Amino acid sequence: MLHTKLIKTLVAEALAEDIGEGDITAKLIPSGKMVTARVITREEMIVCGRVFVDETFSQVDDQLEMKWEVSEAEAVAAGQILFWVSGRAQSILTAERTALNFLQLLSGTATTTHQYVEQLKGTHTQLLDTRKTIPLFRLAQKYAVTCGGGVNHRKGLYDAFLIKENHILACGSITAAIGQARHLAPGRTVEVEVENLTQLEEAIHAKADIVMLDNFSLETLPQAVSLNQGRVKLEVSGNVSLNNIRAIAQTGVDFISVGSLTKHLRAIDLSLRIVEAGSP
Repeated sequence: MLHTKLIKTLVAEALAEDIGEGDITAKLIPSGKMVTARVITREEMIVCGRVFVDETFSQVDDQLEMKWEVSEAEAVAAGQILFWVSGRAQSILTAERTALNFLQLLSGTATTTHQYVEQLKGTHTQLLDTRKTIPLFRLAQKYAVTCGGGVNHRKGLYDAFLIKENHILACGSITAAIGQARHLAPGRTVEVEVENLTQLEEAIHAKADIVMLDNFSLETLPQAVSLNQGRVKLEVSGNVSLNNIRAIAQTGVDFISVGSLTKHLRAIDLSLRIVEAGSP
């Protein structure tokens, strides 16, 4: 999912945004000053974004040396040293914020995802992400979801159909929309969003692959599962939280999608400190 070209491009643009015409604060430090710094986490986290950190420091100064103490997708405790970086102090401090921005954001998404996945243990329900992502950062965020144990929904508008209320209104009916989808792109997954049991029955008879139960109450979900009898995959969306996701999963649905995994941003509290200073 994360191609090298994408990583390099995102890092280059992030550095350009931060550095602009030059890091004037870093120039306060003698250019030959060599240091070693370490980064710790101040809270529990799922590590995600190592490749972005490495690329950031490399683009600023390819002579910097990195040493990681943790693996990608590893669960770590508060106070854990994540990595060390050694080399020119100017370079380390110039790259610091951009590198940590990537790491704190992606690790935050992975950590939140992990918390939801833990609530699904013992059920067959899978946690899905959505398209509610930061513009241009979608693939990175979806990668973070997988690091946390979640599963990616469609990547965009091009790889699967998701027929929603306005599509249905414009096409005339659920049946007509599904039929047109099958005609336009045979073999592509066709998912349709429904708001009640009557629409669910129509979507089942029209042979959707997946039906999204939008904002169904916890009391109505067992009725939907019973009505379906395993004929299509069922996905729940809307008003899902850590407090109710397990109860939703226990109704027997196949998927639960949670937009807040990537929409409500959570940054892990990280800290970089110089621990050894010297000169060549």
